[in-house]
Amino acid sequence: MNTQNVESSGSHPDTGRWLIKGADLLGEKRVDILVVDGVIAAIDAEITDAEATTVDAAGQIALPGLVDIHTHLREPGREDAETVETGTRAAATGGYTAVFAMANSNPVADTAGVVEQVWGLGRDSGWTQVQPVGAVTVGLEGKQLSEIGAMAESRAQVRVFSDDGKCVHDPLLMRRALEYVKTFDGVVAQHSQEPRLTEGAQMNEGAVSADLGLTGWPAVAEESIIARDVLLAQHVGSRVHICHLSTKGSVELVRWAKERGIDVTAEATPHHLLLTDELVRTFDPVYKVNPPLRTDDDVQALRAAVADGTIDVIGTDHAPHPTEDKECEWTCAAMGMTGLETALSVVQHTLVGTGAVTWRDVARIMSATPARIGRLEGQGRPLEVGEPANIVLFDPAAETLVDPENHESKGRNSPYRGLTLPGAVRATFFAGHPVVLGGTLMRPHPAAGGR
Repeated sequence: MNTQNVESSGSHPDTGRWLIKGADLLGEKRVDILVVDGVIAAIDAEITDAEATTVDAAGQIALPGLVDIHTHLREPGREDAETVETGTRAAATGGYTAVFAMANSNPVADTAGVVEQVWGLGRDSGWTQVQPVGAVTVGLEGKQLSEIGAMAESRAQVRVFSDDGKCVHDPLLMRRALEYVKTFDGVVAQHSQEPRLTEGAQMNEGAVSADLGLTGWPAVAEESIIARDVLLAQHVGSRVHICHLSTKGSVELVRWAKERGIDVTAEATPHHLLLTDELVRTFDPVYKVNPPLRTDDDVQALRAAVADGTIDVIGTDHAPHPTEDKECEWTCAAMGMTGLETALSVVQHTLVGTGAVTWRDVARIMSATPARIGRLEGQGRPLEVGEPANIVLFDPAAETLVDPENHESKGRNSPYRGLTLPGAVRATFFAGHPVVLGGTLMRPHPAAGGR
């Protein structure tokens, strides 16, 4: 048997057979996992294989490859901020084997041609699977429905549609979109922001905004759209997904809708589970984000909602920006934070470390459920024999000092710069191929472009 510790040595033989030794499966039991030709071939207490390359996973938790239902890859058109290549390198480093790429590129992903371009770039990169999100309206302008059917029937097989960054504020257009996606089991992912209530808004409306003299972003601007949209989804019998839910009131509305059998799902971001609007007192634009950082009461409500299942998934809303768009005065700065490379550590800190969820729950909220919402086959699958070998190995005992200058993303706008977060991704297996080993990015999947 090839017993070299590839995690330590950084060697990377392309054997097609990998033996992960001594991993804690979902944090529950210690096992060996044999991967052969992209599939989990065996899971047992002790496995030997003379042809396999061994990966020492002692003390590491084995989880299904993570799936991010909310990523901004910026390409085409904003390659100065991010590309599919750099964004998926960041995703792999963070333990993700699939990401949903939001539509607010330039040109907007509102046609079959653009979503197929993004899908093709993802296949060519080979670091993670890239599933494009189609725009709901042409140019994200909220005036006319996009080529929803053509995108659904394209090679990209789009099933998630969103104008994220902008709200589908016209109720008739939202109704028509919900009716349309219902025909092929799609979902509309809504950026819940009533535009008239947030004109010129710079941060959460509350005591801090009053102290700082900044125009406030009221919670009701989010909550009113959620209330409207869950009722519309109920009316037409369709699916709606609430992007980056951020307020206590929004949690209560989603809980109310689920109790009535409305087909609604919701996501929270890592930064809304940890950071509050008190940070805006620094006037550091890294904390400027949409929706804004809220109060500690909101943070605690979101954590409780993830724990009880009201919030279904963690979506990073990874939003990289060029340095010049962030290192400027607050009112001129772009909104958004990076998040792919720190998400699992923030979840450990805010949810696992506090006892709110288990590692099995993490597999559900960061892998299985986002894949199910997006109808992404082959991802979010359980770690069982015969399943695709999309696996992340995570060391919960490690500590990571966050330095965005060392991140794979082009974006340096991480709100965690200088913080020490728990845990570290040690390996990411994408379709049986180790794209990350020993915490180091290795090589993309050898079948990139032909999978």
